[in-house]
Parts: sequence; structure tokens; C-alpha cells
Amino acid sequence: MRRGGIVEAVHRVHAVAVQDGAVVAEAGDPALVAFMRSSSKPLQAIPLARARDDLDARDLAIASASHLADEAQLAAVRALLAKAPADVDELECGAEGDPPSPLNHNCSGKHAGMLALCRANGWSSEGYRLASHPVQRAMLAVHAEAAEVAEDEIPTAVDGCGVVTFALPLERMAFVFARLEGLGGGDRVVGGMRDYPELIRGPLATDTRVMRAVPGWIAKGGAEGLLCAAGYGLGVALKAEDGNGRALGPAAAAFFAQLGLDLGELAVIPLENSRKERVGEIRI
Repeated sequence: MRRGGIVEAVHRVHAVAVQDGAVVAEAGDPALVAFMRSSSKPLQAIPLARARDDLDARDLAIASASHLADEAQLAAVRALLAKAPADVDELECGAEGDPPSPLNHNCSGKHAGMLALCRANGWSSEGYRLASHPVQRAMLAVHAEAAEVAEDEIPTAVDGCGVVTFALPLERMAFVFARLEGLGGGDRVVGGMRDYPELIRGPLATDTRVMRAVPGWIAKGGAEGLLCAAGYGLGVALKAEDGNGRALGPAAAAFFAQLGLDLGELAVIPLENSRKERVGEIRI
């Protein structure tokens, strides 16, 4: 990150690409282990897609999203809750916004999907966020299935919204995304993300911008500087070592270029002051 020609900060990003089960490109350490955080959301939507034939593309997109609580995103969450059926006060993600509400939480779509999964299976919704609940056991199982790793070999912790989060090496994350569409129910989740990239995060977010820049691809960011993406059987995972997500756009542009893909304007992120004046930039 340069301000006035001076390097003010440096972010080291690790990246790996996997196709047909093999690493085809890498930078840094592809064996780096990290929690998938919100990059898991497309995976976490797969048990829902398998259990609920009545959900449409928008439902599965918002279940895979880390939204910004704009009008269209909140409407999608409300629609998924109505189909569950479930009430806002059943969401266990915590309250955000003004006035505070669980609906405004960026993970409310995922949580609405988990409530819909409870209804489909006749499970009690109370405590669905906890590791002992059938919902979270289903989430662990789908991660193990997708990564081809035993459940007891996947480290777990509590995510920011209260559910379980899962750790994998970057290479396994890329492997998971490469085969996501081929998993049972995965085609419906991927289709929803492709149809509604604006629901996944927002117009300035790296994952939404990747999806708009490369037709046919999906992408999902996660906390602490993680980005996973996939298209046409190729899976990619990037992780900023210091957890700063602002580095991901330029890093992804440089890494995708090695794969013959152009992310265009993501290669340089302008740095502006409060007067909207350009005072620096973030680039490789």
C-alpha cells in the first residue's frame, strides 16, 4: 500500500489453484491452514439444497451470502425465513444495525437457511448454532465430504456469528471449491450465486467483483483475509497472512492472470481520503 510514493504497509498473500485434484498454480504456502469462516457458506448451503426442493436460486444465494443489509438483501432473507417457516427472533446470529436486529447481521441469510434445514428434518431450532446440534453436525459432514478429509481431522472453532467454523489447508479449500458444483445439491447453490452475485456481498466487495469480472465463476470471501473462488472445474483459495482483506483484490488479479483470467480493475485499488481525493493505491 503506497501513499504519496511511500510504501506504508505490506500484505503477504498465499494462493493456490486446483484442477482435477492437482495443484496447477501456487504462490506462498498452499499447505497453510486457516479457518474458512464465511467462505464456507456455499458449502453450508448444500445440506439445505439437498433437503429443500422448494427453495429457489435467490434463497440459496442469500443462504451463501455475507450481505450488507441493503433492501434487496434483507428482502431475500425475509423470503427465506417465510419459506422455512421461521421468525426473525429465532435467528441466533446476534443483532446488528440501527435499530439492532438479527435480520441485519451479515450472516442472517445463512442462519435463515439453517432454520429452514431444521424445519425440513423436524429438528428443534433451539441451539442450532452449537456444535452438538444436528445442523452443525451436518455442516461438519459436508465439509469432510467435499474436502475428502475425515471429520475428526478438521479443526473447529466458533465463528463470529456463533456457529461452527472449519479449518483446512488452502489446497483443500481450492479442492473443495473446484468440485463444489459436482456435489449433490452443489449445482443449485452455485447457480444461485451466479444468478445473484449482488446478494453475496456488495458492489465494492472482492468476491462480488470477481463474479462480475469473470463470467461463470463464483467467489466467496471470509473473515481474516480469505477468498475462495471456482469456475469450470478450477478452484482457487487466497489468504492474506495478516488477515487484512484489502489486499485480496490485487493479489487475486495477479494470481488469476497466471491462470489466463483477467480481473481488470481489481489489479489496483485506489486509496482515497475523506474528500474522495486519490492519495495512494494498493497493488502488487
